[in-house]
Order: sequence, then structure tokens, then C-alpha cells
Amino acid sequence: VCGCCGALRPRYKRLVDNIFPEDPEDGLVKANMEKLTFYALSAPEKLDRIGAYLSERLSRDVARHRYGYVCIAMEALDQLLMACHCQSINLFVESFLKMVRKLLEADKPNLQILGTNSFVKFANIEEDTPSYHRSYDFFVSRFSEMCHSNYEDPDIRTKIRMAGIKGLQGVVRKTVNDELQANIWDPQHMDKIVPSLLFNLQSGEGTESRSPSPLQASEKEKESPAELTERCFRELLGRAAYGNIKNAVTPVLMHLDNHSLWEGKTFAVRCFKIIMYSIQSQHSHLVIQQLLGHLDANSKSSATVRAGIVEVLLEAAAIAASGSVGPTVLEVFNTLLRHLRLSVDYELTGSYDCTNIGTKIIKEHEERQLQEAVIRTIGSFANTLPTYQRSEVMLFIMGKIPIPGVHPTLPSTGSGPEGNRMIQVMLLKSLRQVTCGFQTTNMLTALPNSFLDPLLSFALLEDAEIRLLVLEILVSLIDRHDNLPKFSTISIISDISVLKLKVDKCSRQDNLFMKKHAQHLYRHIYLCSKEQSSVQPHFEKLYTLLALISMELANEEVVVDLIRVALALQDLALSSEETLPVYNRCAVHALSSAYLNLISQLTTVPAFCQHVHEVIEMRLKESPYLLPEDVFIENPKIPKTLEKLEGELLFQQAKITEVLGGSGYNTERLATPYVPQFTDEDRLSKRKSVGETISLQVEVESRNSPEKEERTPAEEITFETLKNAIVDSVGVEEQEKERRRQVVEKFQKAPFEEIAAHCGARATMLQSKLNQIFEITIRPPPSPSGTITSSYGQTQSRSVPVYEMKFPDLCVY
Repeated sequence: VCGCCGALRPRYKRLVDNIFPEDPEDGLVKANMEKLTFYALSAPEKLDRIGAYLSERLSRDVARHRYGYVCIAMEALDQLLMACHCQSINLFVESFLKMVRKLLEADKPNLQILGTNSFVKFANIEEDTPSYHRSYDFFVSRFSEMCHSNYEDPDIRTKIRMAGIKGLQGVVRKTVNDELQANIWDPQHMDKIVPSLLFNLQSGEGTESRSPSPLQASEKEKESPAELTERCFRELLGRAAYGNIKNAVTPVLMHLDNHSLWEGKTFAVRCFKIIMYSIQSQHSHLVIQQLLGHLDANSKSSATVRAGIVEVLLEAAAIAASGSVGPTVLEVFNTLLRHLRLSVDYELTGSYDCTNIGTKIIKEHEERQLQEAVIRTIGSFANTLPTYQRSEVMLFIMGKIPIPGVHPTLPSTGSGPEGNRMIQVMLLKSLRQVTCGFQTTNMLTALPNSFLDPLLSFALLEDAEIRLLVLEILVSLIDRHDNLPKFSTISIISDISVLKLKVDKCSRQDNLFMKKHAQHLYRHIYLCSKEQSSVQPHFEKLYTLLALISMELANEEVVVDLIRVALALQDLALSSEETLPVYNRCAVHALSSAYLNLISQLTTVPAFCQHVHEVIEMRLKESPYLLPEDVFIENPKIPKTLEKLEGELLFQQAKITEVLGGSGYNTERLATPYVPQFTDEDRLSKRKSVGETISLQVEVESRNSPEKEERTPAEEITFETLKNAIVDSVGVEEQEKERRRQVVEKFQKAPFEEIAAHCGARATMLQSKLNQIFEITIRPPPSPSGTITSSYGQTQSRSVPVYEMKFPDLCVY
């Protein structure tokens, strides 16, 4: 009866009925809406009943296709939601969400869009009271479905997709910060949300990622689903906490896999640019780790897929900067180096997991591209590291390079020497990328023996490409003031001031570094110049190396040694014993002249400059093929045979010693021709002779020989003694070097019979000494019966049976 008679119906129902006009086109009756709002605010306990009744009316109107009244009901609900924030709003919200769900389930696009807009308004309201039982699973699924809409009319399709994106954005806003809500970061939700966003982002791929941070889009931009998607995606990622990054990134990786989007690279790079710019910077390394893990998972995929992942890593590392590597520094480089080695294996064997994919020519080309991408990525990661960590990475990579004679074969490579060579080349290229831009104040700690010794040993290998890589690495390590570009080509520069070189005073640490490693460096420069397979790039790098040592690490002693090395190179080119081609002889002459021209101007000794200038002028007139301008060009102008050179065409050691001696340089050292020292490294290049091995043994034994048995009285140490020791140390060093040289020369050049006789005499002497020692130490056991004297007056020990021995009484029981 109450339902039929309007006057007897409950007041909230009458107020709700009054907001609906007779003609739906007239819209909401605003005066009555204000009354309903006032009533809801003054009697909040009635709010849930108002919601339930509105929901009932809306369901009836949807079923009867009275869409005008549906719009009015939703508008009323929106206004009530915006106005009321009381304790009992939760029950009202349930009715509201029920109505939104009803609209989203409708077939009409307009109703779906209407429901979405209402949900977005609701999502922007901050509720005062928590809700324990509300579920958004339906909304995530429905909005994701709308994002993939295939409606026939393109305009309506765009509107539906944009509504879906806005709906997802609303769900994220509503749930992301409320711990009591369903966790939106769960894989079941992320696997729907992220692919939906990526699908729309991909459909508008014409537009590039705008900027590192999400900006407020203009009205025109809001019309584009791609722009809206990007903003929504950025917001989602920006809200991701440390533990949620993995769940947000995994669906991205899966989407790119499923749709083969790694191969194109462009979209994958764009996605990860958005991710890296949107997440909090301290979480960057988590994304990098996931990408590395994904690279491992795709180790048997095609080269183009792996190359795509590596390219994405490269971009991501550049964006993440110092945070990209995270706590596991070496693990990042280990993964990349492992894939570099795998790629070499695949290239040599021509198959992936015993299954041929494509033709070998194409695949080799693809693998090469992948290798270059990995090497660039290694360099990109290294650039984000501080100096001390970069030193560790350099050591780590060096430890991976197969060194002949140390670990000659790789466990994973069944391809023999060619596989080893390719690995050496690839890892040295990686090392070159890591050292690019490397600057350190203390060379001694940044480049320890464990790094420099193996690196320099590669400079002795016969492979020209490997030697060139080693020279490039050395050059980039030594260059700390960006002087490298000024020495890219070898030329005679009349005035070096035009180069505007940056020269700093050599620090104490640099002096110590040169004291320890200078002879190794000189020796490798000398031996590299001697190689017949050296070509123009090798000589250019050698010139650069000499020039940079002169500016970065040179004290007076180093300058003297460098001049000696340059003159030794000239002698090498003149030597008839060396079987160097004519081009190499001319190149070594040109290298020596260009360097002496540079060092003479750096020392600023006028007489030295004058001598070098005179020789160069003479060469210009009579033999220009001894200067770099005629040698280091595309078509070298060199003669077929090289005539004997002498006189004014050569730099004279005596003359240079004389002019530099007047300026305070060590003339004794300058006058001594440079001879490279032979060290244990030669075993790596298989150039060590048996004679050198014996000479080292002789030297050690001659020091420890016990021939001089008479002991010298202890020498009294005075101030004068110490002073003389300091002054004479240089002379003693030279004498010691000369003695060593003579020993080595003797065993290299003496006839075999003489060496055999020498070794035989030593063996006889050793045997006699051993006999003496045995006679002293080996005796029969002592006897209580004492000793007996022989007829010759010598005491002899006599062996007495136990039963005849006489023991003291105290010892007998």
C-alpha cells in the first residue's frame, strides 16, 4: 500500500524520484538534487538505502533502454559521492560499483564510457574509512578488455580504448596506496594491465617518448590513446615500490617476446626508456638485473633477439647512470662476457643447439652485430662506474682472456686456435671500451702487475689485430688530459704550440709507476716496431704512445730513455741482421724522426732542436721516404730497395748526448745504446731461447757460489760510505746490466762445446762439494766403547756388539 501511494513512501525514495524529470532530455532537476544531497548529509545512515534505490532504478532503466534516465541516475550518484564523506559511505560505494559494473557489462559503447567516467571520478576521491571486502578484479579485466576493443567505427573504437586506459589508471590510483585493498601488483593483475597499455602504446608508435618525466598533456594530446597510455604507464611505474618492480617489468618482457618486438629494437628501447625514466632511480639496477636474466633465458634464441635485448640494456644503462649496476658489479660484466663467448661459439659452429637457423652468411653477419652491441654495452656500463670499480672490471676481463701457455683452450669452445683468437679479439675490444675515458691519479694502484703483465704479453703476439688493440688500450689508459686526438696521425710539426698540448708536472705516483714499468713499456714499443706484420695504424699508435708517455709520465730520466729508444729504433731500421721489408724500415725511420722532432721541442733545448731540424731538412732534400709525410699515406712513396744511409741523414747519438749534456741531462746514460731487456714474458710469445734460460741459472748460481770461503771483516758504515753508495748506484746498475748482457750474449753466441765444457766443470765441482758435505754429516752411530786410532793416526769409529758394551750401574736394571 505504501509503495502505491506516493505520500506514504519513505522520504529518501520520494527525494530520489523527484530528481528525475518527466522528459529525460531536460536533465537532472537541480533543485531537487540539492534537497537529496542535503538530506543525505543530514541523515548519513540513509545513504546506503539511497544508493540501493538508485541502483535499482538504474538497472530497470538499462533493461528498458531508457538511457536518458540512466545518465541522470549516474550524474546523481556522482554528485552524492563527491558530497558525502561519512562513515557509512562504504555501503553506498558498493551500490555505486554495482551500477558501474552494470554499465560496463552493457553492449552500448556510450554506456561503457559513461560507467568508466563515473569510476574515474570515484577513483579520485580519498575515502576516510578503509574497505576490507571490496574487489576490483572485474574492473581490471573489463578495462583491459576495453583497451583491446576492435569496434568497427574507428572513432568509437578510439573512445572505448581511451576509456579502458582511464579505467585502469583509476583502478591503480584507488588500490596502489591502500594496503587493505587487493594487491594490484600481483602477477594476475599486472599480466592484464601492462600488456593492455603496451598494446595501445604500440598502436601509436609514430609518436616518440616525450621526455624523461611525465608532463601534463595538452587537450589535443589527450585525444591520442598512445599519449594517454604513456602517461598512465609512467604513473603506474612511478608508484612501484622496491618489491613490485619485478612484477611490473616481467609482463613487459613477455609482451616483447610474444610479439617478436626485440628484433625491431625501436619499440623495445622506447618501452624501457619510459620504464627507466619513470621508476625511482634507486631501483634502476633491478630492471637491469631482469634484463640480464632475460638475456640468459634467451641464450639460444636468434642473434637478432639477443642483439635487441643487448641494445635495450645499452640504453637502460645510459639512463640509469651510477645506479645501473647495483651491488653485483662483476656479475653484470660476467653475464655480458658469457654471451660474447657464446656468440663466438655460435658463429664458428654455425648452429644454435645443433639446429641450423638460416644460412651461415646471414647468421655470421647477425652474430657480428650482436658482438659489437655487447661490446658497446660493456663500455656503457663501465662508464657509470667510479675509477676503483672500473679497475676491478678491467682486471676481471683480463682474467677471462685466454693467454697462450697459461690457459690456452676454453672449456666452452671446441673450435681450437681460431676460437681462442676470436675470444681474445672480442675481449680486448671490450677492454678497449672499458678503458675509454678512464682517468686515474694513481697509475700504480689502478694498473697493477696482474693487469699490465698479461696485457703487454699480447703485444708480443704475431697477430697484428691483437697487437693494435693492445696499443689502443695502452694509449687510452695513459691519456689523462685528452691529448690523444692531437696525435691521431704521424707528422713533422714545426711548432708544437699550435697543438695546445696539456702537460702536467709528473707526480710522485707517476714516477714510481715509471720506475717499475718503464723498461717493459720501452721494450714492447721496440719489439712492436720490429714486427714485419705491422702496418700504418700500428706505427701511428706507437707514435701516440711515445708522445703521451712524454707528456703524462715523463721526468728527466724517462726523457733520456725515450730518446735512447728513438735512436735504437733508427738503428733497428739500419740493421742488416733484421729481415724487415723496405716499407717497415722506412716506417720505423719516419716514426723515429717524428718522435725526435716532438721530444726535442718538449725538452726546449735549442741545440737539440737545431740538430733534429737539420737532419729533417736534409731528409726532405735527399730522401723524403724517411719522413712520415711520404710513408704514412695511402700510396707510400718508397723506393724498391733502401740504400745504406749515413752521415747527415741520420740522428747522431754522440751529437745529441753532447747537446743535452750541456743542459744537465745524464750523458753517461744517453751515450749508452738502448738494448731491450729479456724477461719471463717471452715464454708467452714463444720466443724464449734455451740459452737465456741457462744464463739465468748461471747468474743465480754464480751469486750463491761458496768458492770464497774466507770471511771479510765487517765494514764500518760511515756518512761517506752512504754518500758514495747513493752517488755510485747509477754506475753500479749499469755495470750489473752490462754483466748480465755479457752472460746472455756468451750463452747465445758461444759454440756448443765451450758451453758443454763449462757446464761439465761446474758439475764436477758440485759433486766434490757434495762429497765433502756427506763426509761431514754421515757418520756411524756413537758407541760407549769409544774410538780406536788407526796406524795412520786417524781416529776411526768401531762398532761394538750390544752385549759387550759397558753400561754404568745406574743404567742397569
